[in-house]
Amino acid sequence: MNLVVLTPEKEIFSGEIKSVKVPGTSGQFEILKGHAAIVSSLVEGGVRILDSSGNKKEFDIQKGFVEVLNDEVSLLVQGVKE
Repeated sequence: MNLVVLTPEKEIFSGEIKSVKVPGTSGQFEILKGHAAIVSSLVEGGVRILDSSGNKKEFDIQKGFVEVLNDEVSLLVQGVKE
């Protein structure tokens, strides 16, 4: 599964992952390989990425959107605090 995390200023992350946990409007949820297609708004909270090697990357966002389609995950976020 591939993930790209973008802000208006720069690319935060791009690469192969095992999972990503995001703060959805209705609560936090985790995206794993084979996840159904979805588009969701994100609220302020933490994002946790588990890359293909098992390394964690965590950061906070103010808001954004996530799109999942065919194991391609796009996070478009604002207010990233690494």
